[in-house]
Amino acid sequence: MPRILVIDDDPDVRSSLCKMLVRAGYDVVAAADGNAGVELQHREPADVIITDIFMPGLDGLQTIRQLKKEGSEVKIIAVSGGDRTGTIDLTEHARLMGAFKVLAKPFEMRDVLAAVKEALGA
Repeated sequence: MPRILVIDDDPDVRSSLCKMLVRAGYDVVAAADGNAGVELQHREPADVIITDIFMPGLDGLQTIRQLKKEGSEVKIIAVSGGDRTGTIDLTEHARLMGAFKVLAKPFEMRDVLAAVKEALGA
């Protein structure tokens, strides 16, 4: 069963994603920030990572950069609602850092599932 790692500092978003992915039949683990997510990926590697871009501490872009710098081949789906002011869009930066796919919040759960299936090559 494919393992999905969800990294998001918003507990409601993290919980919703986890529940939806579990219902879809995936083994899901979660982290509240990039540091915890990278550590979890080292201990229990996931097949796909879904990470928020804007988080305190190690943000999503830094998380993607660190994992790719380490040579990780894991497919990463970045999600972002933009910054709190609504003026910054870092989705293209996420792609350049190595994100497989970028989804804008609010997203449809079917879009997340489709992105995960695509990342898994299904």
